[in-house]
Amino acid sequence: MSAVREPTSIRVLRATIIIVAMVLTCAPVLYGVLLSLRPFAAALNDPLSIVPSLDEISIDAYVQALRSTADGGYGLGGFLLNSLILAAGTVLASILVSILGAYATARIRFSGRSVGNAIIVAVYMFPGIVLAVPLFVLLSRAGLTSSLAGLVIVYVALTVPVSLYMLRNYFIALPASIEDAAMIDGCSILGVIWRIVLPIALPGIAATAMYIFMIAWNEYLYALLFLVQSRDLWTAPLGIAQLTEFDTPVTILLAGSIVVTIPVVLLFVLAQRLLISGLATGAEK
Repeated sequence: MSAVREPTSIRVLRATIIIVAMVLTCAPVLYGVLLSLRPFAAALNDPLSIVPSLDEISIDAYVQALRSTADGGYGLGGFLLNSLILAAGTVLASILVSILGAYATARIRFSGRSVGNAIIVAVYMFPGIVLAVPLFVLLSRAGLTSSLAGLVIVYVALTVPVSLYMLRNYFIALPASIEDAAMIDGCSILGVIWRIVLPIALPGIAATAMYIFMIAWNEYLYALLFLVQSRDLWTAPLGIAQLTEFDTPVTILLAGSIVVTIPVVLLFVLAQRLLISGLATGAEK
């Protein structure tokens, strides 16, 4: 039986909607990139000129945005490094904790399991501002404010509920017969997780890790709350916030915003298929 051919009008309408959506989405970004490559004086005199001439193209705005404050720049390079350390530490700690917790809630039967799953979802639904004060008080008493280690603890506390929920749903979708066969052969629970579950669930784990990375990379509220007095430990969002001051040239603001966005965009582009498949399989929220 031949497939029903789609009407030409529907195809034209779909193509038109896609093109319009792409223009509305990409045009401002492209304009910002082109404007950041122009000298500030040229951008100020003719801001509506979209394509810069060859003699106007310059990366001075990027250099000045990334250069340390001691060298007369805005220090965004150091802030990017702090964000990278913070995001990587958050991903490692959160994934390590979540794998064990998600497998326990997905496979092991114990009293109160359904209540525990509901609590996990409920904690994730709390607004971040509600948890800001108690977390700040706890870390202040522990002497971990104004440190990346303390902020990693905060981010792990914020991301573990969502990573637990995502990985739990992914583990439930895996066939339990393979794990039962491994246990019959004498493999322990930890052995099953290491040798059987992790290789099979790698796409879901990678998708969860990328989601956590993006949360930690873009987070602003807690970074401001815990690091506001330690400028050398500021993260990239805090660095971008300082560029919004009135006396900052718009070309430097655009250059800094683009540089901060590039790591997340590259991460998503390089693992787009893995991210989408992992989220679709076990991470509806």
